[in-house]
Amino acid sequence: MKKITIKNLSASINEKEILKDISIEFGQGEIIAIIGPNGHGKSTFVKSLTHHYLVEITKGKIKIDNKDISDLSTDEISRLGLFLAPQHSEEIPGVLMVDYLKSIINVRREKKITLPEFYKLIETNLSELQMNREFLHRFVNHGFSGGEKKKCEILQMKLANPDFAILDEIDSGLDVDSLRIIINQIKEWHNKNRTLLIISHHENLFREIKPTKVVVIYNGKIGKIGGYEILERVYKDGYGWISKEIGKP
Repeated sequence: MKKITIKNLSASINEKEILKDISIEFGQGEIIAIIGPNGHGKSTFVKSLTHHYLVEITKGKIKIDNKDISDLSTDEISRLGLFLAPQHSEEIPGVLMVDYLKSIINVRREKKITLPEFYKLIETNLSELQMNREFLHRFVNHGFSGGEKKKCEILQMKLANPDFAILDEIDSGLDVDSLRIIINQIKEWHNKNRTLLIISHHENLFREIKPTKVVVIYNGKIGKIGGYEILERVYKDGYGWISKEIGKP
């Protein structure tokens, strides 16, 4: 069974400690909701899994299928089957989407995809995401609207076809129609052999993509782990009850 194991993870950004001694495991087929107040470490947590350049891991171990990734670069971690759609997508001027997407497909293939295969696959996915073909000839994320960036992340996820997909606020800034398209594509992509970690503040997303596990990140630690009932209470009462349970002001 494929899994991610995190043990005693602490991490900082610009020498400021953000994550403190986090231990958790994510198993094959799970859908994990990662929630918590703004500024409490959710994005830092998922970035640490991919060794994002802004995050310094100061303690602990991360393993993918029992392989220690401590000394691996971000691209090497990606090749192991971990994909991150960040909250804020970076622009890459000078790199065309068509070339970028082809690289995403080929990086985990022994034999490079042929052009006819590539364009057939791209056309299918662009149609499903309701994206214009002209998008292929633009620079990566350059001048994209918020909705285009989010659709682009889902397109990359589908083409990379990872074992573990992390979606950091994939629903932020989307209109109703774009949100519906993205939710449908995520649901269609996920199955029992793939694992989803989703950061979101919105109840509607988790009603559509119902998590099997809910993890609350609070003050850089895991404040609570449980089922959907945690989401229901948070949306009803906020995070104050978690603060009281773990003895934080």
